[in-house]
Amino acid sequence: MRFQTLAAACCALALSFGCSYSDSGLTTSVKTKLAADDTVKALNIDVDTKNRVVTLKGEVRSQAEEARAIQIARSTGGVTDVVDQLTVVPADATAPTSGRVDDSSLDSALSITDPGITAEIKTRMLADPAVSGLKIDVDTKERVVTLKGVLGTQAEKDRALAIARENKHAVRIEDQLTLRKQ
Repeated sequence: MRFQTLAAACCALALSFGCSYSDSGLTTSVKTKLAADDTVKALNIDVDTKNRVVTLKGEVRSQAEEARAIQIARSTGGVTDVVDQLTVVPADATAPTSGRVDDSSLDSALSITDPGITAEIKTRMLADPAVSGLKIDVDTKERVVTLKGVLGTQAEKDRALAIARENKHAVRIEDQLTLRKQ
């Protein structure tokens, strides 16, 4: 009995390790770290991973923010390389020339960026026990969310789609999820 428990724990650890180094797992890991970082905030950064190479696209407010985003991606376990396609756009370059900016409207505007939508959906999938969030790649472009990945059951696929559809800022959900052949 002890052997079976140990074997099950080893299998779970191996599965967890293997999934975390998949392209979608790496994308999720980098996006999560960027969103949690106080310097970067990941508001306008899109993360794509192919063959464990992470590509960062979008706009940052300073060279320090760009350097930090690259550092976070490079330090993520399983990432073999980082392609920097970030553009530095100083915050004051987009600031209004007159009038006062209402902080609450700025916060809500930032939450509807493509990376913000992706981060919100991915976070909810990772928190939902009925969904294998690491197996699902979430990409957003012009507020159109695309879900990709191979899942075990139709119920899991339906729940993942429901989570994505609950996001009030997404204009459409593209379903590219497939089911593993039994």
